[in-house]
Amino acid sequence: MSVPEGDPTDPTALEALHPLAVQQVEMTPTLRHRETYTQRGLHTVLWHEPLDPKPAAIVACGGAMGGLLGPGHGLYQRLGDAWAERGVRFLRVGYREPNNLDLCAHDLAVGVELARDAGAERVVVMGHSFGGAVAIRTAVVMTGSVAGVVTFATQSAGCEVAGALAGRPLLLFHGDSDEILPAQSSEIVHAIAGVGDLEIIPGEGHLLAESDDLIAERLDEWLPDVLGI
Repeated sequence: MSVPEGDPTDPTALEALHPLAVQQVEMTPTLRHRETYTQRGLHTVLWHEPLDPKPAAIVACGGAMGGLLGPGHGLYQRLGDAWAERGVRFLRVGYREPNNLDLCAHDLAVGVELARDAGAERVVVMGHSFGGAVAIRTAVVMTGSVAGVVTFATQSAGCEVAGALAGRPLLLFHGDSDEILPAQSSEIVHAIAGVGDLEIIPGEGHLLAESDDLIAERLDEWLPDVLGI
């Protein structure tokens, strides 16, 4: 396996899982479910695989309770289908131990490595709530593979390292009526990073439940350049 300079190499994130067993099933021609059994829990990936893949991928994670659907009304399912149709792999990562920041960042890094090993040369990571910190921490240690970061209603705790994104593209979404994490959380992360675009959505709460279309349209504008497609 070729590892880009700036990514973990000894051991790789995938090797460091110490997998006991791996199984995978094709649910449809473009969606498969992969499970890796470890002594620390079950690492899960729902993998949207294009019929004609480009060398780019998106790897997404959930909040403190885990999950594979993301914010909104199953936004990750929608994005996975849409971007796979455009040739971009989309991996949805399920945590072994939700709310364990270091372990969850490791889990997301495994997703990045899986996408990279499948042929992705540029990867965007994205996370909701707690997962925003997971995405940023993963990007900071995988400078060779992760080209950009997207967060949805991120927490600021755990994002103190955002300055180490070193100018890579960052897109933050947050509702100004978030009942769990105020929009100031994303403002703080934006300030620490010193780069990026901050989208404050009027009237939205923590799940961004009314903004699937708005978010998808903004990502349609933002992702192609970052993914190099």
